[in-house]
Amino acid sequence: MRYTVYSVERSSAAINLGAAHIPLRTQVADELRRRITDRELAPGARLVEHQLAEQLGVSRNPVREAIRVLESEGFVVTVPRRGVVVATLDAQSVTDLFQVRAGLEGMAAELAAGRVAAGEVTVDALQGVLAEARLATESGDVTSVGRLNSDFHAGIVALTGNLLLTEMVRPVMWRVRWVFRLSAEERAPHSWTEHLGLLEALTAGDPEAARRLAIEHVQKAERAALLAIG
Repeated sequence: MRYTVYSVERSSAAINLGAAHIPLRTQVADELRRRITDRELAPGARLVEHQLAEQLGVSRNPVREAIRVLESEGFVVTVPRRGVVVATLDAQSVTDLFQVRAGLEGMAAELAAGRVAAGEVTVDALQGVLAEARLATESGDVTSVGRLNSDFHAGIVALTGNLLLTEMVRPVMWRVRWVFRLSAEERAPHSWTEHLGLLEALTAGDPEAARRLAIEHVQKAERAALLAIG
């Protein structure tokens, strides 16, 4: 494997760490996840604490703590004599991820549709996300497509009102966004169409159809990711 050092010069813009109610390590971890999922940090790239701390305008402690979190989530690994590097996705890790995702998202879609049917929530926010996603897909904005893909699925989870499910899905969706970039250009139009069908099932308040379509969508995304890996 070829390793590259992620240096300060590669991205000089410091992030805005102004959310006082969010722990600094969490903000740093979120930013590093974003850079990994958006491929700004490629597989094999080294994460050097002092460089990241200087770039982000923080001490080394929150960077160190953030890296530990990312390692527990599988985004980075420690390689002897190389240090911490961005992990490389393989077929088994993708399969494991999508098995978990299918279960969680199928449940979320079913619960959300039930709440729509009961008149407890509406799908207005999802409609807005899907409209933005269509524009991003048509313009070929892969980064925005990835973000909006995550927003759409997070929106479904939010409709469930289940806080534990929300906590469980969050780290999974970061990994999904990472994997999505492997096949984003090919998958984007199909993903949008599948999201539209899922939205229609949610709008109709049909839990069974929503669960089925959510799982089918995840399975199609898994096949595309595995093909991209080769």
